[in-house]
Parts: sequence; structure tokens; C-alpha cells
Amino acid sequence: MSDLSVKKCQPCEGGVCPLPVRDAQTLLSQVPGWNLHAEGKEIRREFRFRNYYETMAFVNAVAWIAHGEDHHPDLEVYYNRALVRYSTHAIGGLSENDFICAAKINKLLP
Repeated sequence: MSDLSVKKCQPCEGGVCPLPVRDAQTLLSQVPGWNLHAEGKEIRREFRFRNYYETMAFVNAVAWIAHGEDHHPDLEVYYNRALVRYSTHAIGGLSENDFICAAKINKLLP
């Protein structure tokens, strides 16, 4: 298995099939803390922090990753936590891009 965090997202404008659940589960093993949701069409992870400042610093770092990869998550932001959800909307499910971004986000924290 290659390190997903060093890969680059590939443009996806649709026309390809989403990953089968079995393939998504294999990639999921490379992004600890993330869970498969929505019948295998989404991955998500909740991150907890001590305060709002840390939460917002994390969210800004996630935004920086999303901008660099041109692959954007859905975010729910609270005082001391953030929920990050990835799905490749253009194909209605998961692509390797979702797991690449999840791996990069995992590298933000110890």
C-alpha cells in the first residue's frame, strides 16, 4: 500500500463509478479514526479540541488542504470540535481523493 498522504487528488468531473464498499474499506484502513457512512458513500471523522481557537486553527488548516487538493469536505464546526465529511459529489460516492484528503488531515494532529 502506498502512503495516501503523499498522493495528489485527481480531477473528477463525473463519468466514473464510485468505489465499491470493499475497496473503500481497504482504503479506510489507511486513515485511522475515519468511519464509513451513508451506505459506503461517505467517510467522516470528528475531531475534538480544548477550545474554539484550536478548533478554528484546525478548520483553517483543513481549508488549506482542501484548496491545495481542489477537493472540499463538508464541515460542521462547534466550539471544541469539528466534524469533517468527505464524499466525491460528482460521482455520488467515494473516490480515492476522499481518502487522500483524510490522510493529509490526519497528519495535522499528533
